[in-house]
Amino acid sequence: QVQLVEPGGGLAQPGGLLRFSCAALGFTSSNYAMSWSRKARGKRLEWVSGIYADGTYTDYANSVKGRFTIPRDNAKDTVDLQMNSLKPEDTALYYCGKADVADYLTPFGSDYESWGQGTQVTVSS
Repeated sequence: QVQLVEPGGGLAQPGGLLRFSCAALGFTSSNYAMSWSRKARGKRLEWVSGIYADGTYTDYANSVKGRFTIPRDNAKDTVDLQMNSLKPEDTALYYCGKADVADYLTPFGSDYESWGQGTQVTVSS
């Protein structure tokens, strides 16, 4: 069974930080580029960040650049999303996704396969 697990959820105040980890089950995530995307209520799926399989290249949406990072640990088959300086507009359901290749990223969340249910992030004072 192929699955991406994004456990937990998060509530933070503006300016706060959260970190999530996505674990791959049923496939070796270290062979693929991975991504995080998010969907806010009433909005389209937005690609947030991606990382090559070997971790040598990362990319970010302008909306999160300088605030989010996407570390991965291939020994553990996990990809994290470190979110700093959170804003209310970061409130959304976050999904991790798998690319079909190791070293190519697209800025479209729908280009990645995602089998997880997502993890809810709420940023509010």
